[in-house]
Amino acid sequence: MDFHELITKRQSERQYDTRPVEAEKIMLCIEAARMAPSACNAQPWKFIVVDEPELKTQLANAIASMGMNKFAFDAPAIVAIVLEKPNVMSKIGSVLKGKEYTLMDIGIAATHFCLQATELGLGTCIIGWFDEKKVRKLLQIPNKKRIPLLLTVGYSTDELRKKQRKELNVVHSSNKY
Repeated sequence: MDFHELITKRQSERQYDTRPVEAEKIMLCIEAARMAPSACNAQPWKFIVVDEPELKTQLANAIASMGMNKFAFDAPAIVAIVLEKPNVMSKIGSVLKGKEYTLMDIGIAATHFCLQATELGLGTCIIGWFDEKKVRKLLQIPNKKRIPLLLTVGYSTDELRKKQRKELNVVHSSNKY
C-alpha cells in the first residue's frame, strides 16, 4: 500500500472483533515506533503491551472509568506509552525553547505505531483520556513516570469512514500567516 492509501485507511477504531493480535504484529508496530525520530535522539519512551485478559480488563476499567472509551474492553491488546527521561540535550532544548519535545516525540512514536498497524491490517485508537494513576498502579509503573498515551490495538470491525477535515486553504498558507 502506498503512503497516501495508508494515511487514508488509518482511522481511530472503536470496534474490535475478539481475535487476538499476533505477537509478531505487535512487535513490528513497536519496532516502527522505536524507529521514530525524537529530539536529540532522546527516544523518551517505553512501550508496555497488555494482552493478558484479566489485566487488560482492569486496564480497560481505568480507561473507561471516566465515562469515555468503553470500546477499550473489546480491544485484544492495549499498549501504554510511558514517558521516559530525555537525554540532556533534549531536556535543555525543551527548557530553553519552552517546548515539550518529549511529548512531541511520544506523539510521533504513537503515529509510527498506528501507521504500521494499519499496514498490517490492524486497527488502533490513540487514547489520552484515562485514569493515569490507576493505569500506573496496574502496570507497576513508578510514581514519577507519566503515561501520556494509551493505544488500543486489534482487528477492527469498523467501516472505513470518510475523513472530515478542514479545507486545505484553512490549514495552509504560503510565505505568511
